Amino acid sequence: MNKPQAHRTIFLADCQSFYASVEKAAHPGYKERPLVVAGDPARRSGIVLAACPLAKARGITTAQRLGEALSRCSDLVVVQPHMEQYIRVSLQITDILRCYSDLVEPYSIDEQFLDLTGSQELLGGPLDIARHIQLRVLQETGVYTRIGISENKVLAKMACDNFAKKHPEGIYTLPNSKLDELWRLPVHCMFMIGSRMTQHLQHMGIQTIGELAGTPLGKLRAKWGMNGEVLWRIANGIDNSPVTVHAHDRQQAIGHQMTLPRDYSTEADLHVILLELADLVCRRCRAKRSMGQVVSVGCQGADYEHPGGFYRQMKLHEPTNLAEDVYHAAKQLLQRHWDGLPVRKVAVNLSGLVSDRVVQLHLFEDRDKKLALAHVTDRIKQKYGDAAIIRAASRLDAGQAEDRAGKIGGHYK
Repeated sequence: MNKPQAHRTIFLADCQSFYASVEKAAHPGYKERPLVVAGDPARRSGIVLAACPLAKARGITTAQRLGEALSRCSDLVVVQPHMEQYIRVSLQITDILRCYSDLVEPYSIDEQFLDLTGSQELLGGPLDIARHIQLRVLQETGVYTRIGISENKVLAKMACDNFAKKHPEGIYTLPNSKLDELWRLPVHCMFMIGSRMTQHLQHMGIQTIGELAGTPLGKLRAKWGMNGEVLWRIANGIDNSPVTVHAHDRQQAIGHQMTLPRDYSTEADLHVILLELADLVCRRCRAKRSMGQVVSVGCQGADYEHPGGFYRQMKLHEPTNLAEDVYHAAKQLLQRHWDGLPVRKVAVNLSGLVSDRVVQLHLFEDRDKKLALAHVTDRIKQKYGDAAIIRAASRLDAGQAEDRAGKIGGHYK
């Protein structure tokens, strides 16, 4: 049984249509116009990343193809993403939230948890604090926030997603004593439930969050192990995890994925992408003074309606943060598991992370020389930009390194 814990007051602050809100704040002339932030239509990234409320009212949704969005709204303002600006505003909002609590945990670029338990004697009740946060963030950044309030993180998250976003004030309190409000919702409304899990649960006869909460724990554990218990605990509003500023300090894996500008159909072209991704992953590993021992590769098919592909992994003989090692393993995984059909998205991950301060010595390989070369390359790129030095393979038609050098996370800076 879970031990009872002291009552906590947890907020989840979510920025409405974050990318679109930042763009509208930067361009007041767009205030009364429907606006979306979308990738480059000339490449395979013409997808709506964010839509302002005016655009949503015209039937435009996130992840919709840009062409479809334009057909629905001919006067739509389309803005390419500016990731550096979004990151700056997100950090600015974090600084604002830290004025209300020293326990602020970024959950994503537009969502942050706050523990207000120790702040209320000084700042007032939860609703007053929430209103003050909303006003200050709006005045200083032009971004409107919705806030879910509860006794733990999962309930605060679901309060925000399911109730605050629909509430006129943009604030909603969901205490554990009112779980019946949550239990009436369809199971797909629950945090951590995606489309596939929704289908699995519906096949079991579970249609609502309440029905999931009432399912015997043993039945869920028998079907999904610990994941089954996690679902049961979330449905019952149980979450003892703290809000911590160090939540993301210890990564379990480091990876990169790339959506390709065209269908890649040859092994040679995919090898170029695997090498570029291995470079990116290992550079991040070295920056974090880490090595990894498990290489994972994912390839997604070019058919949007039925995206095939694979995701497989293999364990190396020893941890590494050298791109050549990761690339060699990635090629083996591609050769074993690729079905030869066109590919539109590739991912490479390195997990099983350990510190790079202890390494295995080799009699017949000068790894120190390879590492020294890698670190020199890292410093050149850090000082002069990612395109200052690239591999010859990246100059081939399949290469994407030069194009991505001017982007953050695949989007324009």
